[in-house]
Amino acid sequence: MRIPFCTFFCFLFLFASEICADEILSPSGTIKSPDSKDFFQHSAISDKFNETWSYQLVFDNGTKAFINYATLYVPGSGRKIGCDLSFSNFKGKNPSVGRQYPPERLKENKSLSKISIKDEYFMEGLPGKGHRVYFTANKGGKFFVDISFESALESKVKGNGIWTINGEKYAQYIHIPYGRITGKIAYNGDTITVKGYGYMEHTWQTVQATDLAIRSFNFSTAAANISYAGRIGITPNGEPWGHIICTKKDKITLLTPKTISDNGTIYSGKEFPKGRIQIHWVESQAPLSFDVSKPQQKCSLLNNFDGWFAKKAIKLMMGGEVFFYRGRSTDADNNIIDWSFTGL
Repeated sequence: MRIPFCTFFCFLFLFASEICADEILSPSGTIKSPDSKDFFQHSAISDKFNETWSYQLVFDNGTKAFINYATLYVPGSGRKIGCDLSFSNFKGKNPSVGRQYPPERLKENKSLSKISIKDEYFMEGLPGKGHRVYFTANKGGKFFVDISFESALESKVKGNGIWTINGEKYAQYIHIPYGRITGKIAYNGDTITVKGYGYMEHTWQTVQATDLAIRSFNFSTAAANISYAGRIGITPNGEPWGHIICTKKDKITLLTPKTISDNGTIYSGKEFPKGRIQIHWVESQAPLSFDVSKPQQKCSLLNNFDGWFAKKAIKLMMGGEVFFYRGRSTDADNNIIDWSFTGL
């Protein structure tokens, strides 16, 4: 029997669409508060398993600090502990530093709820009121951060917090969606006492981040009437996933992205966005919209690795050079949004 060309073409189109479609499974289970098991280090369940604890600290004086503690696999070097800090607008400067150590340097003291790396970097106390993050390094300058959370909004996670994207696992725990912070920061001996607000998340994944998300972004707000905080990823095929926490009048809602547009056009994630991002939610709440056309800081992940070989290995592992675009803007209700986009 002869198949008409148009029927054959439609079959090929449908078949190609089926091949390209991403299988995205959200976490199953009831919504609960994150616990100590979510905070502490998880067992590596794959060769490329990596895990990151991240802080976005926004100070009232206009300075920001971004801290990451991570376990990761570096081709040719094996498993490593990574510690990095970036300052934005530290008295007009944007210095950053990164250090790498063997994995045995990471120590956990569960009785003290403390994760320490060489006693020069640590997270102390379960995430929430009283949680503390500490960072000190002397490389290309002297860096210091010692910040404690004076308060913290309640957080939630769905089930075990684990997403499945095309068979690979990604765990997402937003431990502190928003909290008031206080402490000290310093660069090259210039010490500043600071206050502001902070956001803290913890993620792990079974492959490299760029294998799951061609682009990801996290954001947080300091609005009194409503707050948003979380991270969203976009697959190489342009499909959004992840969730954020929305707190309004003490009611907490987990929001998952349905569609994302950039200046009115569906955003594929293949490039950094150019204008106003608009996110529509599966839960049918009002969309969130904010302008990202004017980043305040652009930096490369490679800045935080030592030597030509390490930088080459990381670039090869990630499939290219990974950049961070960071900034501040307002949503449709004039609430301040602090955001950070990551991608190749």
